[in-house]
Amino acid sequence: MCGIFGTFNLNVSENKLTECIDMLAHRGPDDRGVWLDNLCGLAHRRLSILDLSAAGKQPMAAEDERYFIVYNGEIYNFIELQEELRFLGYHFRSNTDTEVVLCAYIEWGEKCLDKFNGMWAFAVYDRYKKQLFLSRDRFGVKPLFYTKIESGIAFASEMKALVPVLPSVTPNYSILKDINQYFNYESTQMCVLNEINRLPAGHYAYVDKNGIRIRRWWRTLDNLMHVPNRYEEQVEMLRDLFLDACRIRMRSDVTIGTALSGGLDSSATICAMADIIKKGAGTRVNHDFQHAFVAAFPETMLDETHYAREVTDYLNIKSTEVVIDPVEGLNKLPEYIYNFEDIYITSPVPMMQLYSQVKKSGVTVTLDGHGADELFGGYPGDMMYALLDVGTDKESIHQILTTYFGMMSESITNRSQSYKKYYIDFMARHLAKKVLRVPTWDRPIDRECQDKFNKLGHFERVLYNSTHTTILPTLLRNYDRYSMASGVEIRMPFLDYRLVQFAFSISWKAKLHGGYSKSIIRDALKDIIPKGIVERKSKIGFNTPIVEWMKGPWKEWLYDLMESVDFKQSSMINAKQTRALTEHVICSDDASFPEGEKAWEMLMPYLWEKYFFDPLHKSQC
Repeated sequence: MCGIFGTFNLNVSENKLTECIDMLAHRGPDDRGVWLDNLCGLAHRRLSILDLSAAGKQPMAAEDERYFIVYNGEIYNFIELQEELRFLGYHFRSNTDTEVVLCAYIEWGEKCLDKFNGMWAFAVYDRYKKQLFLSRDRFGVKPLFYTKIESGIAFASEMKALVPVLPSVTPNYSILKDINQYFNYESTQMCVLNEINRLPAGHYAYVDKNGIRIRRWWRTLDNLMHVPNRYEEQVEMLRDLFLDACRIRMRSDVTIGTALSGGLDSSATICAMADIIKKGAGTRVNHDFQHAFVAAFPETMLDETHYAREVTDYLNIKSTEVVIDPVEGLNKLPEYIYNFEDIYITSPVPMMQLYSQVKKSGVTVTLDGHGADELFGGYPGDMMYALLDVGTDKESIHQILTTYFGMMSESITNRSQSYKKYYIDFMARHLAKKVLRVPTWDRPIDRECQDKFNKLGHFERVLYNSTHTTILPTLLRNYDRYSMASGVEIRMPFLDYRLVQFAFSISWKAKLHGGYSKSIIRDALKDIIPKGIVERKSKIGFNTPIVEWMKGPWKEWLYDLMESVDFKQSSMINAKQTRALTEHVICSDDASFPEGEKAWEMLMPYLWEKYFFDPLHKSQC
């Protein structure tokens, strides 16, 4: 995992390449490399994970020095691909997946992407054709931004690295001033800076003197798989796929661990890791995995440490409980938001602190449970769409409602009375809307797969949209920034493309039954996960206890902020409305978590301007 930067057909110096790539030093603290000819410049910051020797240095050249690559990511099946390429006559000078990616591109061109199981953003320059190839993985786990400058382009892992080669940058107000856009832009080419674009997930691009040509190479709906009809066989298939997804993601030459919440998904991941080691792991799998990091929020409703302890006690391993410190978070908030670059509905403080401690503890790679909720129906609000698929079948209706209300009742049991009232009222309105109308989305699904999309049930359409368009793309972006700010790589077994194919090839009945969400995951892995976790219905989520912080350690800072001239005059927010809601959260005994989250959403554009945009803008002056 690394940071990459490059230019094509731009007049840049080696010093400028170095300046730009060093803005990504947090992504690659272990090494730096720069290469430049009269048409293309490539730069790299390395986070050493496979083959820690100098043989893994980038930019990396092919043996004949026709091709050069800069690469950010991991191809988990690189061992198998390396053997295939050796059979075809390729020789390898390193034990990296980088060299495998380069040779695979030389051999198969853009078709190499179909062979990769992993996450990536990379660029390969062909010196003979004078052509640059850019690619991003199927689901956009790894970021890739680009900007057009006259007849050339520049690309990078983060937006900030592109700013030194741009004459100016301006905020994209259509995103920043519309809270409804917070989950809607990550899957598009739009960015919070007008001058910068995003290469969308599942796309590649060719760049030459005629410009940039972007093509989609992956659609999940074009790649669904045959699955058995019997649920018991589907359970076995999921178990095998998930364990293999974890196994190949344990290939590492550095220490691995996990961010553990005690929820089903993160617990499944570390329990699978333990089971793999117990039964024999295979080539290049790191056995030093017993490092669980748990975010602790003492005396708040977000604290899940007792669930996490149930898992670590079951596995007989130790955990590191990271007590999230709001005061330290406040002191580092400018740094956190600068590294985060984007806007979101919750503060980055807990996540940034957690992965910072992961790195300080000597762990560079974590296997985390992201993606299961979107793929297998883990969000309560999504379940109601399944009612639109069952007609008047009483048994199916009962299954859905039992799952939904069972999850809701357990989730709010320990909340305050004001929270319960607010939440029940909110969910009742939300439920009514969902049952009374067919779901719609802010923009249409890609027309080329519209017919296939329409053949999905309503519930599956919602999950497909969450996975490919709204929630998951946003979370993938977030966790890339949270972790890479400290030089930590997150690997996500549930986002193995085979599991994504599988998830959209089964019906809702495999995901919601017996009173549980994500039923097929529970049934597939129940023999390796503690019974209490398998049967746990509540869902808390990794978040910020924003109400407690606003009323307590952040109170004085918030008042000082809202009294400042730049806050009152900011064009990014409605200062009067933002202050009114923030003061309500601070002063009202009945302030709810959704109100605290809403206050943060309203503050976020101003904080983005103050801690991200202004420092970048001033650096250009």
